[in-house]
Amino acid sequence: MTATLTAPADAASRPAHRDGNVLRWLGAYTASMVGDNVYYLALSWAAVQAGSPSQAGLVMAVSAVPRALLMLGGGVVADRFGPRRVVIGSDAVRCAVVLAVAALLFVSGPGLWPLVVLAVVFGIVDAVFMPAVGALPARLTGPDQLARVQGLRGLAIRFAGVVGGPLGGLGVALGGAAGAFGLAGLLIALSVPLLLSVRTRNLATPAAATPVPTVPTASAVTETPEASAAGTADASGASSDVSGASETSGAPAVVAEAAAGSPWRDLREGLRYIRGHRVLAPLLIAIALGDLGFVGPLNVGLTLLADQRGWGAAGMGGVLSGFGAGAGIAALLLAVRGRLPHAARVAAGAIITGSVAIGALAFVPDLTAAIGVAVLVGLLTGLSGALCGALLQTQAEPAYLGRVSSVAGVVSLGFAPLSMPLSAAAIGWWGTGPVFVTSAAVCGLGGVVVLCSGPLRRARLPL
Repeated sequence: MTATLTAPADAASRPAHRDGNVLRWLGAYTASMVGDNVYYLALSWAAVQAGSPSQAGLVMAVSAVPRALLMLGGGVVADRFGPRRVVIGSDAVRCAVVLAVAALLFVSGPGLWPLVVLAVVFGIVDAVFMPAVGALPARLTGPDQLARVQGLRGLAIRFAGVVGGPLGGLGVALGGAAGAFGLAGLLIALSVPLLLSVRTRNLATPAAATPVPTVPTASAVTETPEASAAGTADASGASSDVSGASETSGAPAVVAEAAAGSPWRDLREGLRYIRGHRVLAPLLIAIALGDLGFVGPLNVGLTLLADQRGWGAAGMGGVLSGFGAGAGIAALLLAVRGRLPHAARVAAGAIITGSVAIGALAFVPDLTAAIGVAVLVGLLTGLSGALCGALLQTQAEPAYLGRVSSVAGVVSLGFAPLSMPLSAAAIGWWGTGPVFVTSAAVCGLGGVVVLCSGPLRRARLPL
């Protein structure tokens, strides 16, 4: 007999930061993110030891190609098989591959080809992992706790960024690249048993959502394995049962459901659903504009600005630390407060004000002022990003959460990085001031899109 994990009846109303189910997921997510940071440091170190700087750069960049190309398909996989199952499988594969490379480097010298294969496999798995990670929080707690979950997730990301580098350096110092890869694999492995203990909720369409699919959901949406195995909630949404059976048993039923429609059809229906949704479509456009205007100045633009001002590497590190501190404060505020009224309007205000701060960064008189502005940028962009993420999860129908997350991921990881070489070239032609102002204007357009779309402007998070 297959055991079914069932949460207490009041699980949906429990604050996320006091919910053991959410905290187990948070521990798994944090371990996985720390492992990712250690992995990337180990990969860069091994690539530098095995080849030239240009070859090392190629190894570091090669994983981005399959991740960007396959992420939309990854969203389909998450929706067809359930995000919890996909995240567990992805972490298990990533752990196995990283530990295999660690063992190979331990018994033989470093070589480029094993590192290239590792990077490609990691990119392919990431294409499935990231949409599933984006779709999973809505199945862990009630809609009124999703802003708090986004804050907790932001804190985990900041913690991983702070801790991952030193841990990776310690691994390299004690055991070379093989030791660092082994440490990364063990950290990712730690997430698997925690994820196995996480229970997922049976989701009904959120009451706060205003979906306008172009095809009827009764005929176009393939029922998710979670809903089919745990039972459909009643129309009032009163059911708050949490069940792990939907993703821990019933494999034949899952396969049968997955075979009901082709993945290509699922992808087309997902894109059509997003395009016809009065909230999600403009929200994704706003996210895209915000990322395009933000990535260039805060990456290559900041490096060139620090060089021009004579701040040096230490000064640039101080500005980046200020940004991280601001983003961490925003995540902490959301984790503690849990909800904000008029979420879309608050996000729009944060985007527009943050864009002004981005533009001002190129004109501050000294390093101290630049760090202060960076804290403001991190605070506002962290707040707007978390609110936009929570709105995505509450507005999307459960059957489309993976595909919605994959589109958002393609925007952030596929299109936005293209602004970095364009920003570098533009700064070479016109200087930092005009480029930062232009990027700020692009970013600010995201807030304008939110305010100009009536359904999106009126969107709120459930209370």
